[in-house]
Amino acid sequence: MSETASSIAGERAVPHIVTELPGPKARAHVAYDETWTSPSLPRAYPIVPLRGHGSTIEDIDGNLFLDFAAGIAVNSTGHSHPHVVAAVKEQASELIHFSASDFYLPIYPKVCERLASIAPIEGRARTYLGNSGAEVVEASIKLARYATHRPYVVAFLGAFHGRTYGAVSLTASKAKYHAGFGPLLPGVFHAPYGRVEDLAWFDEVLFDKLAPANEVAAIIVEPVQGEGGYIIPEDGFLQGLRRICDEHGILLIADEIQSGAGRTGRMWAVEHWGVKPDILLTAKGIASGMPLGAMVARADLLEAWTAGAHGSTYGGNPVACAAALATVDLLEGGLIENAAARGEQALAGLRPLAERYDGLIRDVRAVGLMIGVEFDTAIHAEEVQWACFERGLLVLECGKSSVRMSPALTVSEAEMATGLRIFAEAVDRVAGHGLEILAEVVAAGSLHEVEAAG
Repeated sequence: MSETASSIAGERAVPHIVTELPGPKARAHVAYDETWTSPSLPRAYPIVPLRGHGSTIEDIDGNLFLDFAAGIAVNSTGHSHPHVVAAVKEQASELIHFSASDFYLPIYPKVCERLASIAPIEGRARTYLGNSGAEVVEASIKLARYATHRPYVVAFLGAFHGRTYGAVSLTASKAKYHAGFGPLLPGVFHAPYGRVEDLAWFDEVLFDKLAPANEVAAIIVEPVQGEGGYIIPEDGFLQGLRRICDEHGILLIADEIQSGAGRTGRMWAVEHWGVKPDILLTAKGIASGMPLGAMVARADLLEAWTAGAHGSTYGGNPVACAAALATVDLLEGGLIENAAARGEQALAGLRPLAERYDGLIRDVRAVGLMIGVEFDTAIHAEEVQWACFERGLLVLECGKSSVRMSPALTVSEAEMATGLRIFAEAVDRVAGHGLEILAEVVAAGSLHEVEAAG
């Protein structure tokens, strides 16, 4: 446990649960929240975090949790890393906001240069900064169409790219994200994902029957699918996409919003396959929880834009930029290597668990700290998530029937061992008690995914 996490835990081990879950203060807050906030927010379970350091979260009732969700893979350097906090405080004391869309901020090009220098893009690159992953997905659609003068974009079945109109049009992980919002952005096709044999779809279906290759602007792909289930493509799949793009003058966009910033044990997931995209998108972990998204692109593409073609009032805000520079320092200072090592540790612990509960667990997959465990049903995935929560471990469902673990890249060997032990206890509980846990989940009002699955 880190020194800062110790300051929260004191003499208590983590996790440490001192009330029923949810506790009395948490129940009161949930009732308050549900009176005033949008019902569109799909809360996973009723945790009300008060403060956090490293991989430790303290809730409003004084319970300590081991966080293996990290704000949906956002808190890459852990909660409130002192290096990031210091950078944020220093910048906030000098300048909180001045729009980089209309003026010249000293810190803005520093972040753009830093990200361009570490992006796996052939030749010179330039960077556009936004506020979130969805925003830079939108920017990439605009740039691809503008630079190529072509109308069509290809995404993949199982993909998640965000919830704004363009981004949700690309998203195809769950039908509920589209329900009631049509018509969506025109000119979007969805290809099968992940297998080398799926690449034949482009010639046999898309280019032959739906759209000529010379009218396709871009293919956007998550190198490892995130919300769609932590799905890892076969070797050769991403390389095949690069070949298709090169053959037909199509831009390859790598959506590294969840898989990037060191999470997979490389700075960018595409580096595992030696693929260089034309445009790379990052957000989530690149600024340790501060709102920042970035689109890094070949310079000749970005230079097709003229002034006013795109912009953002808050994108590249000085405080978020300071957090990003501090984050990249930490990633390059050893956290990426730690992510790789802890991912190997997780696989070594989860594979025997999958063998023991063969039938309940259908698959275990991981690349670095993108760790997915697929169960036989959505109900069992929901039950395991809940059983982890009641034991003080925060994990999160993804895909149709998977549970993901995406701890901070600062997670220690001891914390990983603790998390694996608790996860095994949760799986054992579900295996031994079946649907009995479902009643607890229903009573707590945390059944969003099970209801959606029918």
